[in-house]
Amino acid sequence: MRVLMLATSFPKYAGDTTAPFIAEIAAGVVAHGVAVRILLPHHREFRHEAIERGVELRIFRYAPHPSWALWGYAEALQADVGLRRRALYVTPFALIASTWSLWRQAREFRPDIIHGHWLLPNGLPAMIVAWLCRVPLVISMHGSDVAMAERTSIYRRIAGWIFGRTHLATACSGDLHQRALVLGADPATTITLPYGVAAGEFRPELYDREWIAQRFGIAATAPLLVAVGRFVTKKGFQHLLRTLPTLRAIYPQLRLLLVGYGDLHAEYTAIIAELGVAAMVVMPGQLLRDEVARVIASADVYCVPSVHDELGNVDGLPNALLEGMAAGRAIVASAVAGIPDVITSGEHGLLVPEGDETQLAAAISQLFANPEYAHQLGIAARNQVSDALTWSRVTARLVAGYAKVCGR
Repeated sequence: MRVLMLATSFPKYAGDTTAPFIAEIAAGVVAHGVAVRILLPHHREFRHEAIERGVELRIFRYAPHPSWALWGYAEALQADVGLRRRALYVTPFALIASTWSLWRQAREFRPDIIHGHWLLPNGLPAMIVAWLCRVPLVISMHGSDVAMAERTSIYRRIAGWIFGRTHLATACSGDLHQRALVLGADPATTITLPYGVAAGEFRPELYDREWIAQRFGIAATAPLLVAVGRFVTKKGFQHLLRTLPTLRAIYPQLRLLLVGYGDLHAEYTAIIAELGVAAMVVMPGQLLRDEVARVIASADVYCVPSVHDELGNVDGLPNALLEGMAAGRAIVASAVAGIPDVITSGEHGLLVPEGDETQLAAAISQLFANPEYAHQLGIAARNQVSDALTWSRVTARLVAGYAKVCGR
């Protein structure tokens, strides 16, 4: 079986944390005996061989000027809320270039399936090329694409048009699945397919507080709270920062290691200054993937405070959450989107209402106060990953879906 994928984000180089799930899906499918070629937009930092982990990588160019190269790789959206103006200008060029390039790749690769990642924008070029090649269309939804489709009647109409020609649609959470059905997805061919996690990369044995002390200047004895993700509204870090005065009153030595980058860095810095908690927070920027794994494994409490942003966008199933589970950490997360699909509160972690800073602070404090309970939750979270959420298990289900739509 041969699958031609189209995506707009992918790790730009070894160790990059941009959309690692796309790389893992492609490599996982290859591991099950499927030939995969993936088409991606050009990026100035993209550094890969033509074939990696058995996946063939192909790049298309689209920008009439280098300053317009904002298509994909989490760069087109301003804080994941709205499109940057230059990204709007480049959209027609990118859609035409991706469609033409996908058609050329399909003629050369002769796929059995066209698989578009993100309903919008990639569903449209994938649909056109699948129709031209007379092969089944698979669409995978990752969160922001469905939120975009919900915003306007035109986007909803396009989404419905794509769904009407889709042979298999996957959603990374039950919440996303239900929203896709409202947009016109076929219940008979739409499935919930959660992300997996590379449990061999994120594991408890990477705990290393001495390295944390040397790398970030956080004392090995300090209670360590960790959060990881892009600095955009839907990650909810603004709410986590506002819990710090409450937590400081109980744990004066507590430190927050907030790993990430993005449009809200200045806003977070202003919140920290406003609250007078600068001594509690370390923001080292973007780290390499192996460094992120060590940071997560070293947390006493790991927090994923996801929320809906002002336009209704929310992570389908945060990869950062699954990485914390694989590392066996005590997790506090929001009961939103796909998070309750994989964490039962009180069994694999603690869930709180999104944006509720009082309950967020209380849950974090509870785990710091009860290290044995926190440890038990972390073990259960790690077991949950091992039992159901490895990439091998997840991609096996995807390959079974491919075989079904191909009649094999």
